[in-house]
Parts: sequence; structure tokens; C-alpha cells
Amino acid sequence: MITLYDADRCPYCARVRIVLAEKGVEYETVVIDLADRPDWLYEKNPLGKVPVLEEDAFVLPESEVIMEYLDERYPEPPLLPPDPADRALVRLVIHRFDVNVGDSYYAFRRGDDHAHERLAHCLSFFERNLGRWPDRFGLAEIAYVPWLIRLRDLFGFDLSPYPALLARLDGLCERPSVAAEVDVVAALPR
Repeated sequence: MITLYDADRCPYCARVRIVLAEKGVEYETVVIDLADRPDWLYEKNPLGKVPVLEEDAFVLPESEVIMEYLDERYPEPPLLPPDPADRALVRLVIHRFDVNVGDSYYAFRRGDDHAHERLAHCLSFFERNLGRWPDRFGLAEIAYVPWLIRLRDLFGFDLSPYPALLARLDGLCERPSVAAEVDVVAALPR
């Protein structure tokens, strides 16, 4: 049985929950209080971060690595495209998102100076480049949709200046795996 060390508020954990739902994989959840991380979590991930996936004696941290592992371990439905070049582009999108939008998102959450402008700049970049991504649901969308849901529904961030991203988000929210994440976010304390 798979165990997911998880936190509802964490968008990185949301990625893994969406992949598990898309794959139809059953799992147990151990909820981690991010404000009071248990000491034993550092044995599973020396950084003390979630998500962490555990299956028997195999322990794997880091959402992007877990997503790819699950896609290979449970190949149906595939969430990476079959073409190596397209797979590389998906990995690049995830990497750029994590480096740019992920950091800006957390700066925005903390209320850092100019964080709104940084986040808007990053979202504008993704808005302009959305058409270059592989035109199929997969890990690229799963990688960014938790942040968009939280920005829109938890923090009231106006996504209307990004009509392509907003349209993609609306379409993604029709998928049961993503709709479940919208429900998770709706239940979070403000």
C-alpha cells in the first residue's frame, strides 16, 4: 500500500494527489502539520518537506520526482507524452514553473514587497507561452493547476488578465481529479 505524507494547504502535495487520482491508485494519507513538523518526517525527507511517498521500504520525496515515478509505475493513463522531445518540454515547463511561479507564489503568500508584480510577471510569461506546450492533459497541467486554484480561490488573486490560463484552469476544473482539489482548497481556513 502507498502512503502519502501530505498537507492540504501544500500545492506540491496537491500535484501528487491529482496524479494518484488520475491513475486510480488507492493510498493512505498521513497528514503533516506544516507549522509543527514531526521529527520523524526528517528521516523520510532530510529537508522535512512534503509530499513524501512511501511504498513498503521505498521512500521518495519531491513532487516532480514522485509524479514521474507514479507515471512510470502506473502507466495508464500516461501523463507524459510518448515523444522524448515532448517529454523534455513538459519537464522544462515544470522546472520553469517551480523556479519562477512557485517562488513568486510563496513571496506573495508571505506579503513580500513587489511579490504581486513578480507573480503577475511570471503568470504573463506562462500566458504568452501556453500555446507552445503539448496539447494534452498531463504532468505540465498537474504541475501548475494547484497554484492557480489557490491563487484564485484562497487568496482572491485576479486571474482575468490571463485569459488563456483562466480558460485552461476552467477546463481543468471539470476533471474529477482537479475538481477534488478545488474542494480541498474550499475547505481550507482563510
